[in-house]
Amino acid sequence: MAGMVLSSPLFLSACGGAGDAPSQSASAVPSAAINATPTHAAAPAPTPGEARKVKIANDFFEFDYSYPATAAGIPGLKSWLEADMGKQQSRLAKEARAAAKEAKNDNFPFRPWANGVDWKVVTDLPGWLSLSATLYEDSGGAHPNHGYAALLWDKGAEQQRKAEDLFIDKAALSAAIREPFCAALDKERAKRRGEPVVRSNEWPNNCIDPAASTVILGSSDRAHFNRIGILVGPYEAGAYAEGDYEITLPVDARVMAAVRPEYRAVFAAGK
Repeated sequence: MAGMVLSSPLFLSACGGAGDAPSQSASAVPSAAINATPTHAAAPAPTPGEARKVKIANDFFEFDYSYPATAAGIPGLKSWLEADMGKQQSRLAKEARAAAKEAKNDNFPFRPWANGVDWKVVTDLPGWLSLSATLYEDSGGAHPNHGYAALLWDKGAEQQRKAEDLFIDKAALSAAIREPFCAALDKERAKRRGEPVVRSNEWPNNCIDPAASTVILGSSDRAHFNRIGILVGPYEAGAYAEGDYEITLPVDARVMAAVRPEYRAVFAAGK
């Protein structure tokens, strides 16, 4: 699933267990609750083939996790998403409780943490499902953070892949799209900054490596991957106030040359 680099494991994909049961309030945190043994409750069982949206709120955290019906209709992918949701929820419950306890010991007010993962379909091809996710985190800092993740589901092999896996390597992908990506990024940065970008080797005027951000594969013909999207999170290409950058590029001859031979049939030139 890749995007801005954040310290919290929420922004990593993994499999795991369950988290705290929900409650109605999310303000004062009594000391008894902080020191109590955490209660655990599994989220309601998902309905096969239906979109999944889980929301949990209690004195320590708010947690949201969702994925679309298209993903729910693929058993292997649904199992991975359910396990990932459990892992994220369990981690958040543990870390938020620890933070609440520390705040009480230091006589500081505690504000409930918040994390969320929202998966959406990028494109659904006969043999592939491309997904992207918006990741959200608020752990009591100066402002919330967010980033992106992506995954490809290979329907034929019944396994998860990354967009980069379909190319010779990340360096080949980066070299194939770097020039048009940099031009498109500078154009967008100039709009937001109100002045032309004078390219340099230093942030925030450098051209970042597109393959180091979150790469998603898209389609306009619903038969081939003919678009490449690069999701650039806050701070990666400019100040936080500039927000995110989403650059979409058509697949061209350079991109095709960077695709691994066994996957070239699923790619086509875009417009």
